[in-house]
Amino acid sequence: MISLRGRFGLIAVAVLLMFVGLAGCSTPKDETASWNLEKLYSEAKQEAENGAYEKAAKLFERLEGRAAGTILAQQAQLERAFVLYKSGEKAQALAALERFIKLHPTSPAMDYALYLQGLVNFNDTLGIFGNLSRQNLSERDQQASRDSYQSFKQLVEQFPQSSYAEDARARMTFIVNSLAEYEVHVARYYYRRGAYIAAANRAQQVVREFQQSRAVEEALGIMVQSYTRLGLTELRDGAERVLRRNYPDSQFGSGEQANDSRSWWHLW
Repeated sequence: MISLRGRFGLIAVAVLLMFVGLAGCSTPKDETASWNLEKLYSEAKQEAENGAYEKAAKLFERLEGRAAGTILAQQAQLERAFVLYKSGEKAQALAALERFIKLHPTSPAMDYALYLQGLVNFNDTLGIFGNLSRQNLSERDQQASRDSYQSFKQLVEQFPQSSYAEDARARMTFIVNSLAEYEVHVARYYYRRGAYIAAANRAQQVVREFQQSRAVEEALGIMVQSYTRLGLTELRDGAERVLRRNYPDSQFGSGEQANDSRSWWHLW
């Protein structure tokens, strides 16, 4: 017959074994534990090529930790940022790139880091004109586009001979035109709703900040029309002179028919 003390002892042993078993079940086995760095990198690359970006990101993160302090760790950081970007995790991708840029300012891959940073923000916002409906355009945030421009600008200034510089310059031009056209779009929105001061100010911003943009012609036209509506003849005449001097054949500013003749979005 088992004594009371013996029964408690058996119960304690059973409970202990149960917790040990649960602990063993709750700890997943790390299949990469026995992999060397070369195999870990190879497997991560393979997962990325297969489109398994989430798994690839985890593998690159492990590689970064195991190869800490080496060029391979830097490579893993950038590779992880790229697969995060490809998987749509743009905020995480930007955070990873900001961390890389802060930790490795002299890295030989800094030009690529800046390029990828610009690319993430570039694709994040510059498709807006294909998605706009009847919303108030003045509420849209263009900060990501500006951030993209700054990343590309830093790249071409610091690494003018980089293999990424030419594409970065082309994207900078596209961003400038897109931002300028966005501002004109907002100015047109204000004008059509009778907010002539706001329209003129927004158009003036285009002329001041985006002088080389194709949107300047229409911006000047909006200024002429807005000042006409406000009865500000001196400002109207000044804007008209600038418009005619730079765009002698322009149809903007000459009348209301010009409002829609060159508007390429036709949203409302």
